Amino acid sequence: MFVNRLITVFLILSASFISSLAHAALPIQHWNTPQGVRVLFVETHSLPMVDLRVSFDAGSARDGQAHGLASLSATLLDQGILAAPGNGTIEDAQAIAEGFENIGANMGVSASVDSVSLSLRSLSDPERFNSALRLFSRVMSHPAFPDDAFLRERERALLGIKAAQQKPDSVAQRAFYKALYGEHPYAHQTDGEMDSLQALTLDEVRNFYAKHYVTASMSIVIVGDMTRAQAEDTAEKLASSLPKGETLPAIPAPVALKESKTIRIPFPSSQASILIGQLGMSRSDTDYFPLYVGNHIFGGSGFSSILMEEIREKRGLAYGVYSYLIPMQQPGPLLMGVQTKLDQAEQAEALMRENLVKFIQQGPSAKALEHAKKNIVGGFPLRLDSNADIASWLSILAIYQLPLDFLERYPKEVQATSQASISKAWQQRVHPDALLTIIVGGAETKPATP
Repeated sequence: MFVNRLITVFLILSASFISSLAHAALPIQHWNTPQGVRVLFVETHSLPMVDLRVSFDAGSARDGQAHGLASLSATLLDQGILAAPGNGTIEDAQAIAEGFENIGANMGVSASVDSVSLSLRSLSDPERFNSALRLFSRVMSHPAFPDDAFLRERERALLGIKAAQQKPDSVAQRAFYKALYGEHPYAHQTDGEMDSLQALTLDEVRNFYAKHYVTASMSIVIVGDMTRAQAEDTAEKLASSLPKGETLPAIPAPVALKESKTIRIPFPSSQASILIGQLGMSRSDTDYFPLYVGNHIFGGSGFSSILMEEIREKRGLAYGVYSYLIPMQQPGPLLMGVQTKLDQAEQAEALMRENLVKFIQQGPSAKALEHAKKNIVGGFPLRLDSNADIASWLSILAIYQLPLDFLERYPKEVQATSQASISKAWQQRVHPDALLTIIVGGAETKPATP
C-alpha cells in the first residue's frame, strides 16, 4: 500500500515534466553491449521508478508452420525457473509472481507478429531494483517450461480460439489475413490455429526458445531513475545471461493482390462483418506520414472521419465504421471494417468502396487536414505521458531500427503533410481495383436447381 501511494504522488509530480519532454527532443542515449545488443536509455529522475523492456525477434512471423508457437512460448516464460546452481528446487509461477510482488515490481510478457517483449517495472531503490532485475533475468534466461504449465496454457489458447470462432468479426479477421498474405508469415494470427496448437509439443517450445531468445536478436530499453553507468551495468547483466545465437533471415516482402477478390463466409448472425483492404505500409515506409495522416481523415479518427460521417451519421447503416493502417516489419494491411444488418451489407460495402475511390481521387479538404493535424499533434504528448509509454515507443524504435529522432520528428512530419502529399501517396499506393473483401454473415448460398 505504501508503495502504491508513493508511486501515485510521484506520478502527479512528474506529469508536467513528461508533458514538456514530449514536446522536446527525447534525450535518448544509445550504445551496444559487449555482446552487440543495442541499448536505448532515457535518464529521468522525476520518478523513483525504472521501466525496462527487452525485445527479441521471436514474434509469430517466426512460427513457421507451427502457428501459435511464438505466443505459447512467450506465455510460458514466467511459469517456472530452472534450478539455480546450488538450489535443488524449481521455482513455479506462484513463486515468481510472489517474488515480484514482495519487492513492489511488475513483470509482463507480450507477443506480436514481429517480436516478443518482456517488461519490468520496479522502484529504483538499488536493493529493490537489483532484486527485481535478478528475478527478471532468471525468468528470461532460465525458463523451466513445466509440463503441466504447457498443457494448461495450450488448452487456454485453444479455448480462446474456439471462443473467437463464435464471433463474426474474429472470423472475418482471420479469413482476411489468410487471403491477403497467402503463404507469407503474416497470414496467421499470433494465437495460432486449432490444428497447429493441438499438434504443438513441449520440445518445439524449448527449441523455439533456444533459437530465438539470443543476443543476436535482442534489444534493451531502459527509462527511469538511474545513471548511465547503472544503465550500462543493467544492460550488461541482461545480455550476458543469454547465448549469442544467430541472426535470423529477414521476413520476406508480401506479394500484393493483382485483382479484387471477394470471399463470403456463412455465419448464423443478424449482422454482417465486412473487411475490405489490401497491403498498406511498413514501419519504415517513406510514405508513412502522408498515408497515416490521410487514413486519420478517411477512417481512423472516429466520429470526425469521412467513413463515419457517410455511413453512420448520414445513413445510419452502422454504429461504427473504421479504417486502419497497421505498420509492421513488412507492409501490414490497410483495411476498412464495418458491422451492419444483413440486409444493409451490400449498401455499406458499396459506400466504403465509393468513398475510398473519392478520397484517392480528390484527397482531403483543407479543413479536414487542418483538423487532423491539430488532433494528432495535440494528442501526441499523451502517447508519452509516462515512463512506460516512453519505453514502449523506444522499443518500437529498437525493434524496427527506426531513426532515434523519430519521436522528435513525429509532430513536425505530421505538420508538414499537405493535401498534395497525401493525394500523391494514396494515388500511388492504394488500388481500389485490387481490394480483398471478406463478408461474414448470412446463410450459405445454395446452388440453383437445374
